Amino acid sequence: MVTRTPHRPVVGIFWMLVTGLCFIAVTALVKHLGTRVPPAESAFLRYLMGLVFLLPAIGALRAAQLTPRQWRLFGLRGVMHGIGVILWFYAMARIPIADVTAMNYMAPIYVTIGAALFLGERLAFRRIAAILAALAGAMLILRPGFREISTGHLAMLATAIAFGGSYLTAKVMADEVKPAVVVAMLSIFVTITLAPFALANWVTPTLADLGVLFLVACFATAGHYTMTLAFAAAPLTVTQPVTFAQLIWAVLLGYLVFDEAIDIWVVLGGLVIMGSVVFITLREAALKRGETTPPVHATKG
Repeated sequence: MVTRTPHRPVVGIFWMLVTGLCFIAVTALVKHLGTRVPPAESAFLRYLMGLVFLLPAIGALRAAQLTPRQWRLFGLRGVMHGIGVILWFYAMARIPIADVTAMNYMAPIYVTIGAALFLGERLAFRRIAAILAALAGAMLILRPGFREISTGHLAMLATAIAFGGSYLTAKVMADEVKPAVVVAMLSIFVTITLAPFALANWVTPTLADLGVLFLVACFATAGHYTMTLAFAAAPLTVTQPVTFAQLIWAVLLGYLVFDEAIDIWVVLGGLVIMGSVVFITLREAALKRGETTPPVHATKG
């Protein structure tokens, strides 16, 4: 008889709130770093220093007997995720934190579209309506014709697509190898992918810059760990809506720390996108137990 782990919704919500704070800390640190270090180099150093956190996964990596196909998929995911991380670092230095956070919510929407196109998953009318609503939310944020769409906004659109492809690949690999191997291989291949981009425009970082990027690696790793604790304590139908708190914290952080104006259209657009993500999560939980949309906050670098 299989013993089921009891759901602890309060604990799950708590750990998801902590996860949000960790990823907001990542956002604040990258914003503070600004443009002193090129985005590709910043991303490379963050992942390079983050490799130290893979030490506990060495045993799982040695035991994994990966097929050539799995190596190719891990490599493909590393390239997609690496490009997404570069674009995310680029956008963070150029557009408000709230814009970045709200547009990050589009990644699970792209995963849903990709699952229908490449994995043969069925797109029912309600899910199509949710996707269209999310795209409308993105238009609320961008408001083409009513505001200047900067290169940072375009970078975030591409970031969400790249992360969507990355997590779609992870969805396939999670059914074949241990989670620790999936995470470790991502970090390794992203570091390799970022290296040539970083070396092409290398600027010697200061000790302070390295300290900030190491803190980014620490908070990102902590966020992924607490996110795992949240998922172990409660289903995504409970924890997913909590991720909206990140948008609230992002708006407050931008306003109080970085002197960024509060744009109500960005907040409304983020609400619409997040509502669509939550709806898709609830539908998937109801239709296919155990399969849910990847968490939006997992798109953080």
